[in-house]
Amino acid sequence: MTQNSKIEVLQLMREMGMVPLFYHSDISVAKQVLQACYDGGARLLEFTARGDFAIDVFAELSAYAKENLDGMILGVGSITDAAAASLYMQMGARFVVTPSLREDIVKICNRRRVLCAPGCGSLTEINRAEELGCDVVKLFPASVYGPKFIKAVKGPQPWTYIMPTGGVQTDKESLKSWIDAGSFCVGLGSQLIDSNSVNSGDYKGIEEKVAQTLKTIRELK
Repeated sequence: MTQNSKIEVLQLMREMGMVPLFYHSDISVAKQVLQACYDGGARLLEFTARGDFAIDVFAELSAYAKENLDGMILGVGSITDAAAASLYMQMGARFVVTPSLREDIVKICNRRRVLCAPGCGSLTEINRAEELGCDVVKLFPASVYGPKFIKAVKGPQPWTYIMPTGGVQTDKESLKSWIDAGSFCVGLGSQLIDSNSVNSGDYKGIEEKVAQTLKTIRELK
């Protein structure tokens, strides 16, 4: 298992400004997408564990990254119970992302000193997550709330780190709106790793899009 600390993961989230999100049931496809993200400059990836036997795919991805992708940190998303969180952490997940605030998941992550980013949709939930020790919260679905929500929260709570996910686009205008509002980083799924590129095996296209998106974020920050 990798041993990246919570602080290291947090710093990398800040430096990159984005976390790619991806899932595929075919391990060979998943490895090539992971490699494309790495070659494009990404050093974090959230594996969205939504399919049957997803843990098997993640275990192979984790071993592949450890062996071949120096400095790559894998996390897991779409986690809805503490048992699943524990299992993925045993397989090397160094951060855990959830759709909603689940205190049982936060607690088990804290026991292992693994960063947990729970999905929150209100100031009350954000405050509760921070009280439980969460350094970053996920705003989900971000398309429903919009950048103005983050700006409003950051007014009285400038210390709050928010990662909008779900509806964030990769174009400069969209990224600028989220960054200017005070986003800590953004979560990017199908807008970054689109199904057409995956299905056609256009891994070079994925690599180039990841590199361009990272470049745009660096220019905007």
